[in-house]
Amino acid sequence: MKIYAFEVREDERKYFEELSLIPGIDLELHPEGLTREYIPHLESGSGVSVLGMYTYRKPELDLMNAQGIRCLSTRTVGYNHIDISYAQKTGLHVCCASYDPHGVADHTVMMILLCLRNYKQALWRTQVNDYSLTGLIGRELKDLTVGIVGTGRIGSTVIRELSGFGCRILAYSRHKDEAVGRLAEYVPLDRLYRESDVISLHLPLSPETHHMINTDTISMMKKGVVLINCSRGALTDIQALIEGIKSEQIGALGLDCIEAEEDIVHRDLRTDILSNRDMAYLRQFKNVIHTQHMAFYTDSAVKSMVCCGVLGLIDMAEGRPCSTRLC
Repeated sequence: MKIYAFEVREDERKYFEELSLIPGIDLELHPEGLTREYIPHLESGSGVSVLGMYTYRKPELDLMNAQGIRCLSTRTVGYNHIDISYAQKTGLHVCCASYDPHGVADHTVMMILLCLRNYKQALWRTQVNDYSLTGLIGRELKDLTVGIVGTGRIGSTVIRELSGFGCRILAYSRHKDEAVGRLAEYVPLDRLYRESDVISLHLPLSPETHHMINTDTISMMKKGVVLINCSRGALTDIQALIEGIKSEQIGALGLDCIEAEEDIVHRDLRTDILSNRDMAYLRQFKNVIHTQHMAFYTDSAVKSMVCCGVLGLIDMAEGRPCSTRLC
């Protein structure tokens, strides 16, 4: 089967090369993204694998359909960059990736601890030989209430990891997990907002969750709340985050993703002017920690994402069950 892979990073190549040794797989790797202009050059009947920095809505999906593309995979767990509903109408089969949740969970716990211990300020000071302690006093997790919004694979793993710190854990999810219920107390979302010292988001992006963290919901939270987002940037309204930090309603932010980051993340822009001025403004605050959408980024996860991206296409094309199939 001919398979085109786009947005291929160097760290993915060795895993693609291993898969290319499987008989019947003809892989063509492209570091650039798949654009509308390139779709007419794809071989009819082939499979296509992408990452998440480009969107595939009606215009792109119609072009794929016209070109005879029947299988599309995204090497990401999130799939809001693909119009799944329209893809299903066109007969296009789509699957996403899956990987062990511990990488993102570990990163989430790290972000919580960095925020609670004022690490950004401490790092800045030591780099200029300032070893003073004024303003760096931290808080201990055992004394705090942590709210986890979303108890799927990642959220539930975060809860299991946090349970060893001795903190009180509140949880909110539309679907309750019995095992999670033994470690955390399921509560309504508004109660979680009111009672949590730390709130971490672990939900997919959808019309219902878009900007769920906004001026109104932030006002419900404790003064000085710590917010963590290692999920999807648009779960939070960036303007509301800025105002929350400026008013000190938000005590600290730990962000691995941020709204409107699509043209910025995973690129070296040291010599460029950032188009996302709100992001540049927000991250300069002393109590805002921002990483480059890397919570997922472990060797184990990258290998799994590539395997899902290639083998999922083959399973769908050959009519076999695909555990990550979306339509």
